[in-house]
Amino acid sequence: MHPIKIHNSLTGRKEEFVPLQAGRIGIYVCGMTVYDYCHIGHGRMLVVFDMAVRYLRSLGYSVTYVRNITDIDDKIIKRAAENKEPIDALTARFIRAMDEDCEALGMLKPDHEPRATQYVPAIIKMVQQLVSKGFAYAADDGDVLYSVSSFPGYGKLSGKQLKDLRAGARVEIDPAKRDPLDFVLWKAAKPGEPSWDSPWGKGRPGWHIECSAMSTQVLGNHFDLHGGGVDLKFPHHENEIAQSCAALDTKFVNVWMHNGFVRINDEKMSKSLDNFFTIRDVVKVYHPEAVRYFLLATHYRAPINYSEENLLQAKAALDRLYTALRGVEPSTTAVTGETLERFRAAMSDDFNTPEAFAVLQSIARDLNTAKAEGRSSDARTFAGQLRQLAGILGLLRHDPEQWFQQATGTQADNELTDAQIEELIKDRVAARQAQNWKESDRIRDLLAAAGIVLEDGSKGTTWRRK
Repeated sequence: MHPIKIHNSLTGRKEEFVPLQAGRIGIYVCGMTVYDYCHIGHGRMLVVFDMAVRYLRSLGYSVTYVRNITDIDDKIIKRAAENKEPIDALTARFIRAMDEDCEALGMLKPDHEPRATQYVPAIIKMVQQLVSKGFAYAADDGDVLYSVSSFPGYGKLSGKQLKDLRAGARVEIDPAKRDPLDFVLWKAAKPGEPSWDSPWGKGRPGWHIECSAMSTQVLGNHFDLHGGGVDLKFPHHENEIAQSCAALDTKFVNVWMHNGFVRINDEKMSKSLDNFFTIRDVVKVYHPEAVRYFLLATHYRAPINYSEENLLQAKAALDRLYTALRGVEPSTTAVTGETLERFRAAMSDDFNTPEAFAVLQSIARDLNTAKAEGRSSDARTFAGQLRQLAGILGLLRHDPEQWFQQATGTQADNELTDAQIEELIKDRVAARQAQNWKESDRIRDLLAAAGIVLEDGSKGTTWRRK
């Protein structure tokens, strides 16, 4: 078997991955803050780590996959207040929406999905440990803050130096902080906000401490792999290391793995920049499996550009694979030999999905040749290889005929049904009524990409196909 090599963000190089316990792997991934719908940037993170877990399990490892949910946060409180709805109702609604998006993209459920509000006692205990050891302090305003200068290793994940951070920091003066880089572990309650009792009075957890407490409670103080988007490397993951190592006197995590951004017009896709497409909007236009293929077609560490052209290329690549499978009953014999070796060589080299996809396309060519030459036994063997190896990546989940029925004049040909168009138009009307012009324009762009022309008039919005 090929040794598994993973690019470790902590060291900046690919390293052989050796689990702490033979045959067992613990993985923690920073999940969603549930105050809005998941966008395609989130989708990439979700798909990348789903792919990694699937592959490691295919090698025979027992993988414990943990992906948390942040269900208490400034953004959640603000959104609930704006919507005039209870926080629990808001978070429950967006957790359901996240689950629907994950199911659409063919993702496995994590083994554990801890929520921050379920781990408040563990969070308080960790904050107490940090205070007692001199790594944190209670400020005059009731917050408890982590003292960044007290931790000698701060910056080792991101490569940042404290002096450079201070010199370049654009931080509002906060008299409660001893150092402008100190960050909140426990936030004193404000009127009307959710709160819990603590040794420092009523309050709620800071964002960073949530993941330190949840990950170590579920996986133990020292575990194999921690993942997330590259935007979390600093300060979130840097702060996790500082908190966890200081509180628990342990290394915390062996390997840090970060996926790259999804970009639109060379800008990172994000809610803060308001330039994002939600997963649920995208899969109304493009087949969900084509979206998954698109998100895996580029190496996970490299940035990818969201575009109609790239999504249509992903759909065309899947069409070729499904065309090869057409009319052949795949063999159920386990894949062995050179084909398996090539696939594993690619995937064990830092989850090199582009190379793995090349192996799938090579098998499809062999399958097409065998079909053309009437070699039915070989065709069944190649079809079995294609199905099994693609399945490790969460692809080729459909019957070929079902795939092409879906693809005919609907999603996969980038052509929407009338009902889908009407639903998107309703979303756009709601956005316009809320004066959310960027959202309105984004939906118009999605429809335009599908060949739908909108015409706004005094009697409402009408549409026609180009």
